[in-house]
Amino acid sequence: MRLATWNVAWFDRLFDDAGRPQHDAGDSARHGVIRARRLEAIAHVMRALDADGIVVVEAPDTGGKRDGVRALETFAAEAGLGTRAALIGFRSHTQQEIAFLYDPDRLRPRHDPRASASAPRFDLHAGKGESRITWSKPPLELMVEAEGLTLRLIGVHAKSKAPHGADDAREMQRIAVENRRKQLAQCGWLRARIEDHLDAGDSLVVMGDFNDGPGLDAQERLFGRSGVEIVLGEDDAPERRLFDPHARLALAHPVAAQPATARFAVPPDWRILSALLDYAMISPDLCACGPRWRIWHPFDDPEIYADADLREALLAASDHFPVTLDLDPAGKRREAD
Repeated sequence: MRLATWNVAWFDRLFDDAGRPQHDAGDSARHGVIRARRLEAIAHVMRALDADGIVVVEAPDTGGKRDGVRALETFAAEAGLGTRAALIGFRSHTQQEIAFLYDPDRLRPRHDPRASASAPRFDLHAGKGESRITWSKPPLELMVEAEGLTLRLIGVHAKSKAPHGADDAREMQRIAVENRRKQLAQCGWLRARIEDHLDAGDSLVVMGDFNDGPGLDAQERLFGRSGVEIVLGEDDAPERRLFDPHARLALAHPVAAQPATARFAVPPDWRILSALLDYAMISPDLCACGPRWRIWHPFDDPEIYADADLREALLAASDHFPVTLDLDPAGKRREAD
């Protein structure tokens, strides 16, 4: 089984209100890339991924006349993808949904939101007064059945910490700290749900864009740890921690070269910044399934770099790169025997 997560930045911009992909020279929300080229590039990458299921972050909008499932399924049919069926959970109010694009011949997913005393449903709010928070993009909770394996999957798009709207350095600092506080609160909420699944003995995958990582920005020093560390359960016993090798590398060697899943042009000089923002975390029991992770980074993966068409498609498609997770259900069956 291959699962993937990919933030396809502003995917919604590539469709009309009827969910039809716009193969034209219009603005794609990607500098210097027209809509037709982005659609072609995204299709090329998704065919190369050859995944059984993809958590699509910033998927097409659902609301008003627009239907993200219709848009994704129309796109998949045009592109000839095996992942030709789509679903979303609680809709976002930001024109950026979290969707699951999957191969119905391989997977049987369903939206299966949960709630507990420690973690309300993701479409609700938590806390009171000034501590009250919500998810602008509620995580997508799925029960996924496949041949030989049943697991829980949570797709995530956590709060961005970027200080949008700041006019000066002081305002930038204030907004950045406020956004980090919200981001950490969301990650604490998510961790409470993870605890519920660990208590129930569920096999669990948590994947998506966390807009965070160990040592990523100065505000982390004010709060002591990153949201990713909270979600992983770094302060808990080993059997209660989730695992992602890229997060582990970043935590173990904070001053060494880091893996990256995204590259952005940053003002004022528009130099390229690389960051580790996207993760595929697994519960301890899934380590018996021979998990293999891959970041599809065109400059960090020699095989991808050697494939000029795939390299250029990844650069045109989004400012994030996919992360894949391969699981072999036979390994868990052998462990059970």
